[in-house]
Amino acid sequence: MLQQIVKEITESLPSLVKAVFSAPRGSDLPRRIVLEKGEKMGESLFFVEETRENKAFHRNLTEDEALSFLRETVEACAFRQINLFTSEKEIAFRISKKGKVSRSVNTLSVPVTVKASHNKEKNYLIREGEAVPFLVDLGVFTREYKVVHAKYDKFRQINRFIEILDHAFSDFDKDEVRVLDFGCGKSYLTFFVYYYFSHIRKKRVHIIGYDLKADVVAHCNELAKKYGYHGLSFVVADVTRDTLSSDPIDFVISLHACDVATDFALNFALERDVPYIFSVPCCQHEIGQKIGKGEGDLDLFLEHGLFKERLCALLTDAMRTKILEAEGYRVEVLEFVDFAHSPKNIMLRAKRTGHKKKSLAPLFELEARYGFTQTLLHLREEKQ
Repeated sequence: MLQQIVKEITESLPSLVKAVFSAPRGSDLPRRIVLEKGEKMGESLFFVEETRENKAFHRNLTEDEALSFLRETVEACAFRQINLFTSEKEIAFRISKKGKVSRSVNTLSVPVTVKASHNKEKNYLIREGEAVPFLVDLGVFTREYKVVHAKYDKFRQINRFIEILDHAFSDFDKDEVRVLDFGCGKSYLTFFVYYYFSHIRKKRVHIIGYDLKADVVAHCNELAKKYGYHGLSFVVADVTRDTLSSDPIDFVISLHACDVATDFALNFALERDVPYIFSVPCCQHEIGQKIGKGEGDLDLFLEHGLFKERLCALLTDAMRTKILEAEGYRVEVLEFVDFAHSPKNIMLRAKRTGHKKKSLAPLFELEARYGFTQTLLHLREEKQ
């Protein structure tokens, strides 16, 4: 009978306006999935909303992708209730625990209409359809400036960073801005930041991106030259040991610099009294490799591997936050992106105040008790 539902969906897709899946069979499934037909910039699309634990997650699908999605969801038999809406009728399917399917059809007194746009769509600073050529070369946009479906999470993630950046720099009144990006990788973010300051904020920009991979650095330099981004350059460097730029810096970016590379990036910013720091830490393995029971409250989290892993990641970033505060920074801990899209979703946004007022002694005591070391703490100890 499920094949009959699939057949009916396939046949009704041209006139399908909305589909709703509810009553999930498992606690790990979305509570509800709504798929609605609509238009965006003249293109026919289906907007999908998945609701999990009172949070809604959105994505856009082409007609072919929507058909595949509907078929797979039905065939998985994951939901007990399926409602299909055309402009004039509702077709409801109810699937029992034993797999028996009942079908009913209702004529709608108020026709369902195609949405002109997705009313939950994010109002990004850099939007789909905007002519940003470097995003084509980086594989985020198609040649028609549409977001590549597989890169939508990346597009959303970096726009979220630009949104946070825009808020932090709302009162930045200098005509020129200088940036260092530690562990820039393929430099999606670096190009976005350059574009934001030069094209949106209309400022002179100087950005250096550091990375270990020579081929990636060479490719990014070629793109910067291709688009006339004269203030953007990339350098092969190991941030844990190489000598870095001595120019004045307005802010430091460290997006997913792996493990202790984040500590060296933060230490560089602290040594130079950099006014702004934006760090999204990654792969916090250091504490986990050495931590042991200390006859204290943390022992509870060390009995199971998953608890231990998450504890050590959070403990690492909590210590980094306390160190930044001790060094005279006001720190905000933000959710960078929804956890469903990336577990590496914590951002430390710091602004220098100059008021150094907190002792690091409690952090050293915590280290001694549980037998671990934290790199940024000892880098700062060496400077005291």
